[in-house]
Amino acid sequence: MAASPVLDAYLKLWDLGEPTLLTRTHTSTLYTVRHGDETVVLKLLAPGEVEEQRGALALKCFAGRGAVRLMRHDAGAQLLEYAAGEELIAVVERGDDAAATRIIAGVLNELHAAPDRVADPGLMPLERWFRALLERGAQERLASSSTVFTTAAAVAERLLAEPREVRVLHGDIHHRNIRASTRGWLAFDPKGLFGERTYDCANTLCNPPIPELVHNEARLLAQAALLADALALDPDRIVAFAYAYSALNAAWWLKLGDDSIVAWSLAVARLLEPHVRVG
Repeated sequence: MAASPVLDAYLKLWDLGEPTLLTRTHTSTLYTVRHGDETVVLKLLAPGEVEEQRGALALKCFAGRGAVRLMRHDAGAQLLEYAAGEELIAVVERGDDAAATRIIAGVLNELHAAPDRVADPGLMPLERWFRALLERGAQERLASSSTVFTTAAAVAERLLAEPREVRVLHGDIHHRNIRASTRGWLAFDPKGLFGERTYDCANTLCNPPIPELVHNEARLLAQAALLADALALDPDRIVAFAYAYSALNAAWWLKLGDDSIVAWSLAVARLLEPHVRVG
């Protein structure tokens, strides 16, 4: 492995050994390392990375309940429990979409049982998280347009105005952010949000990236009902948050120029829109 001064510094600082490159993302570089007799993950953050810092705050709050344990962290790196088993998407690929959703519900129940009910100032409130959609909706209303963005922004405003069961949120629960481990199924890579816990169902309904599942109206409604039952949540609010989130995701990717993700997200929104019953 090529020498890395930053990697070498953290190996010495945290008494780690045997680094093996796991993956690289736009926010970090991850290695498996040995820490005593345990294999763990060392995540080296890109300079100035803010989202990963919020994620660390969420992991501290979760304290290993339904999520990987955060063992050490600072502004440049995180030392994390290694969930070495299969990704949850493998359960879907074996033909059991409903079982995967029940696993997600179990993980969410653990995450949302964390005792902290006060927002850390480093976490992002849902009102700010939805800013791209709210701004897009406002712009199109000013232009006298009536689009999925104007409608979804109005739904988001209603949901955010009267939040229920506010919690620290993972913010990015989907089938590739949950893996099997010796402690069961664990989530990782949280966004570090704060708001109504129903929101943590939204991204789930827009995943996994299999069109015959996600772009299927009956499946979307069935999965929303399953989550509502398992989490004791209002199914109408799950559908509404999923609708608002799919439009939010489209608004993000419009700015980033990825037409395929925009089309994917808007297809979900159009399937859900007739079933939105909020406000």
